[in-house]
Amino acid sequence: MKNVNLYRLVDWVKERFPVDVQELKTLTNEPVPNHLKHWWFALGGTPAILFCIQIVTGVFLLFHYVPTPEQAYDSVGKITDEVPFGWYVRSLHKWASELMIVTVMLHMSRVYFTGAYRKPRELNWMVGVVILFVTLGLGFTGYSLIYDQLSYWAAVVGTEIAESTPVVGSLAADFIRGGSEISGNTLTRLYVFHVVILPALLIGLVVLHIIFVRLNGVTAFEFEGERRSRHRTFPLFPDHVLTEAILAILILYLLTMMAIIFPAGLGDRADPLITPEHIKPEWYFFASFRWLKLTNVYIGVVGQIFFVGVLIIWPFIDKVFENKFPGAELSVWIGFLGFTFYLILTVWEALV
Repeated sequence: MKNVNLYRLVDWVKERFPVDVQELKTLTNEPVPNHLKHWWFALGGTPAILFCIQIVTGVFLLFHYVPTPEQAYDSVGKITDEVPFGWYVRSLHKWASELMIVTVMLHMSRVYFTGAYRKPRELNWMVGVVILFVTLGLGFTGYSLIYDQLSYWAAVVGTEIAESTPVVGSLAADFIRGGSEISGNTLTRLYVFHVVILPALLIGLVVLHIIFVRLNGVTAFEFEGERRSRHRTFPLFPDHVLTEAILAILILYLLTMMAIIFPAGLGDRADPLITPEHIKPEWYFFASFRWLKLTNVYIGVVGQIFFVGVLIIWPFIDKVFENKFPGAELSVWIGFLGFTFYLILTVWEALV
């Protein structure tokens, strides 16, 4: 009798959800190239895991955070010092954010230096570049919500830099600030950006990124030992899914160790009347900050806009180089010089 009822339930569900399970398995369980067994070639899943951790920890933080200039700092202090395990959740959120930025950069570097952005994957590269800058935007808006001296004056400097953007600078700065100067409106807008607009945008971009990967496939690479193997691929499920699950556990362990050893701190309360002697952004903006110091605000901003534009359309620029200088691999040398320049500026700013 129990089996009959079970079959009836299955038939009822099938009638209302008419999906062929076998066809669904075929569509979703595409074989994965063997080179993706190497973690550094499958970096795309790591920032996705970290983003999920940020969403979960961010929801917990939202229960206690109050996005007003009068209460923001005190609510962060309460999370850190009074809420049970609040310090742990906040530290997880902070370190997951920083590791996510690192892994997105590493993933893009891997794609760049292996030429995986080339035809027919140019559009996916462009989506990936936007994902990087949305991730940086999440980092900026996140630490701006603490409303300590660093976050307050970082918001001041950030909006002043935005104001130097040609043509749309004043409009963009006033929109971010919610007026002509930093105020309660600024905190509200940064809060909305951090918890609604940027996460929604990032989720949409990641979905689009995955769709492109699914449509164009993964760039296949072969290593010496794998050429002799009869199996050039392995199943997405359970092999690759299990690998990512194990990776998620290891990431959570690493984040826990970082939270315990380096818990998220809290600086002095924001004071619009006292400008700290040395204002520095988070490390991922060090290169940008140093570049602005070496030039001036206008040239620095225009230079960075130019860099972002080149980065977005790089697959098409690279195609021109390939046609004019076949086999020269100019992209590798340009990438190496660009990465070295970024590293020098970052370390320089960190040591000053």
